[in-house]
Amino acid sequence: MRRQNVWLSLIVLLAVFSLYVDLSSKISVPNPFKAGTSLIYREVPIRLGLDLRGGLQAVLQADIDCAKVNPADLQVTRQILERRANALGVSEITMQIAGNCRIVAEFPGVENPEQVIASLQQTGRLEFVDMGSTPVPEGTLIQTDYGQTGSTSPSDQATPLPSTPTPEATNTPASTTPSPEVTPTPSPEATPAPENKVYHTVLTGAALDPARIVVRQDQVGKFMIEFALKPEAKQIFADYTSTHIGQVLAIVLDGRVISTPVIQSAITEGSGVITGNFTEESANALAIQLRYGALPIPVKIVQTQTIGPTLGEESVRRSINAGVIGILTVILFMALYYRLPGLLADLALLLYTAISLMLFKMIPVVLTLPGIAGFILSIGMAVDANILIFERLKEELRKGHGLRQAIDLGWSRAWPSIRDSNISTLITCAILFTFGSTFGASIVKGFSVTLALGVLVSLFTAIIVTRTFLHLVLDNIKLAEHPRWFGL
Repeated sequence: MRRQNVWLSLIVLLAVFSLYVDLSSKISVPNPFKAGTSLIYREVPIRLGLDLRGGLQAVLQADIDCAKVNPADLQVTRQILERRANALGVSEITMQIAGNCRIVAEFPGVENPEQVIASLQQTGRLEFVDMGSTPVPEGTLIQTDYGQTGSTSPSDQATPLPSTPTPEATNTPASTTPSPEVTPTPSPEATPAPENKVYHTVLTGAALDPARIVVRQDQVGKFMIEFALKPEAKQIFADYTSTHIGQVLAIVLDGRVISTPVIQSAITEGSGVITGNFTEESANALAIQLRYGALPIPVKIVQTQTIGPTLGEESVRRSINAGVIGILTVILFMALYYRLPGLLADLALLLYTAISLMLFKMIPVVLTLPGIAGFILSIGMAVDANILIFERLKEELRKGHGLRQAIDLGWSRAWPSIRDSNISTLITCAILFTFGSTFGASIVKGFSVTLALGVLVSLFTAIIVTRTFLHLVLDNIKLAEHPRWFGL
């Protein structure tokens, strides 16, 4: 009895927490040690996929010969593009490789498709380029020796970092000043870049320390990006600046010059500031780009499609109706066929629904139409364990066992069937999830996730919740006086 009371207390706490999350859009726990602050704060909206929420679908293709695309580089490009979009505030993104040189991207609920599209196409390669004493105008496209065979640039030794782009970064005039202890002077008069001239890349953005790239405002409110170099690049930068005083070290983004500062003295601290006509948005976007690095493969947009939310709203409405009908039908069947145990199973089913929705919001799970279908299917499966237990319970009661003993025997004899059937379902869900990660099969991925979560929660409600309810309610009932309560 003491153990049953402990389980009942845990079930009640779980039910209260699940209902709190289900009925809220955010979780907030006040901080008792500091007024006006939260100890825990998290937004928990219901996240809908592209088919239910609407948004943008884009097909990206490598901007080089497809025969020369390395599959590993394409996979890295996909990961970087996904991080870029996440850093821009786009959530629930799906990106899959299609063929040997294409990536299909889905952006549910995106509010600025043009910005996302422009951002995805940016290569995001930042270079510190030696221009000697004759810089070219800002905005000029130049050719550097980065990546060329025989290049001795120290930047070639750097490890690329993931990247996040911004269209504004390449179009916004910017200048870079050294760290506070160095004062820049006006650069020499700019001249057009000589034809076919190849400039030497001293360092790339891979040399930057991503943890020390931050956006700040100066004393007059202008936005700037502070950066620092990695330890292994700091000495390279110090050696170079100490031997090239008075010369121009241009900052080049995707081959376009964005700043041409002059080296006034050796910069040994390995830090600097990028300033210019930045808005807060463009400064943050450039900082994200510097923080994550460059794409190994340039990409271009070959197809875009904007999906409206109208069809999604209708799908959600019909899915909710189907879910309500399904739950009510199962509840009615269990109550009529199994009587009192069925009513207890119905309470467990309601708790199952609340817990499942709570998990969808907490994990979070992006609900697509197939995902909702998986959840509705799991509603029926949520009581299959109860049916096995109740049928075994009836058998034990007919054999003359007491109610308490019949409950335990019914559960123990039904458990092997419950275990094996649910394990087989989980194995199927794992296979669907694995193959759903490939292009063209993503529709089954959401289905497998919601179905697997439903199976796990149903195991908990059947094994723990229903059994606890049975003992607490039925242990003190005399079966001989109320046989119809058990459908006998």
